[in-house]
Amino acid sequence: MARKTKAAKKTSAKPTVGVVGLGIMGGAFARLLRKAGWRVVGYDISAARRLAAKDRGIRIVRNASEVAKQASVVLTSLPSPKALASVVQEIVTAKLPPVTFVELSTFALADKQKAERRLRKAKHTMLDVPVSGTGAQAARGDAVFYASGDSKAIKSVKPLLADCGRAVFDTGAFGNGSKMKYVANLMVAIHNVASAEAMVLGMKAGLPPQMVYDLVSAGAGQSRIFDLRAPMMVTNDYDNVTATIDMFDKDIRLIGDFVKANRVRTPLFDAALPVYDKALKSGLGAKDAAAVCAVLEKMARLKRNGNAVVRRGAQA
Repeated sequence: MARKTKAAKKTSAKPTVGVVGLGIMGGAFARLLRKAGWRVVGYDISAARRLAAKDRGIRIVRNASEVAKQASVVLTSLPSPKALASVVQEIVTAKLPPVTFVELSTFALADKQKAERRLRKAKHTMLDVPVSGTGAQAARGDAVFYASGDSKAIKSVKPLLADCGRAVFDTGAFGNGSKMKYVANLMVAIHNVASAEAMVLGMKAGLPPQMVYDLVSAGAGQSRIFDLRAPMMVTNDYDNVTATIDMFDKDIRLIGDFVKANRVRTPLFDAALPVYDKALKSGLGAKDAAAVCAVLEKMARLKRNGNAVVRRGAQA
């Protein structure tokens, strides 16, 4: 009986998976995969991130090609198209056996298509799999994956992605994942400003911010973005970052380009853009995206005093 149990354990053991880019998202996925029983090997250019991952049981190697040598599936979560191009160049130059690359970043589709062509020429498979969710959602396994590309490859990596997210969707041809992410992010950008607008209106009307949050969340106006970011708006504290204003600025530019390419009118998205622009100009770039509430408060001439609100310029 004991021998059978050991054999069963050996059969069910999960293989090695690689992660290149151990930042907020990549680091979260590496930790979740390790917790789920995968052997995880990773790399990041940041020594601090490498150390943090190593402390969580991730085996750290010298570079991206070393990751791909040890894992037939590699997740890439990178900060820029330039970083993606650099990793692809390293992998192609290394002339490795076929690897499946699950590209999780949000970039312009043209950048991902260029990377996919180079990897395919080198006999590798690249999937376009943007993530819907913030860093906080990723950390608790609540992210959603929009997978696109080779259907067999997507099917093969679904169990892996299911261990570090809430849902995995096959969106079809390569690039559909990015297109879906732009659509989803358009709504996030709007809902974020809408949440701040509602909070400021309630506070300006004399309602306690905690009451506004509690009762909107309980009613028909609730949204996942409101539930995520309104608590920060209640406390007026935007340092526990889930996604920065700077990051939003990058995503907003991608959405804007996608909208123009498809010749669609987006009046609500257009109305939200000046609020993000004011947040950047106000020096809030490193704060959480919920900080757009501070911008609207200033525009409304509203001043905080603990959980109470002072209306600047209001008549006595």
